[in-house]
Amino acid sequence: MGNRLEALILKGIYSVNKHVKTQSDLYNVASSLIIGWREWVSLPELGLPAIKAKVDTGAKTSALHAFRIKRITHDGRDSVHFYIHPLQKNSTLVQECIAPILDQREVTDSGGHKELRYVIESRLSIGKFAYNIEMTLTARDDMRFRMLLGRQGIRPSMLVNASESFLLKRLKAKDLYAKQNT
Repeated sequence: MGNRLEALILKGIYSVNKHVKTQSDLYNVASSLIIGWREWVSLPELGLPAIKAKVDTGAKTSALHAFRIKRITHDGRDSVHFYIHPLQKNSTLVQECIAPILDQREVTDSGGHKELRYVIESRLSIGKFAYNIEMTLTARDDMRFRMLLGRQGIRPSMLVNASESFLLKRLKAKDLYAKQNT
């Protein structure tokens, strides 16, 4: 086994099981990006250089905190205009966003409540990866995280270590937003 895989096994992050059958399987595990149960991500197309996301393998689709959500036409496209408080426990910092509407879906939250939500697509940056993901927009004022990163937003080459946080990097997000607004 490679050194990286051995380190993962020793740390208890990964255990070799019946799904690892070939040397190629071992290589894929060893070359995976390991993310914690919460990570800093960015959504540059929405003007969000940093937002703390909870990695939620129980959720299919990612969700983004939004308020004052309004359907509009922007550049000839059906779009949604909304605001977001990108930082936890900070209601003074507000980011205005516009994104094309991809869909509208009924989503059942963890409490069993159904809600019709707008679905948008935006570029997500996490670690060395940048790719488009679908996100639903919902009011998450009473939730600890402004974003949930669901299974569809987690790449197959990523492993989630549920006992660790911020494995990719720690940020001073307030500083990023201060620079953005100067």
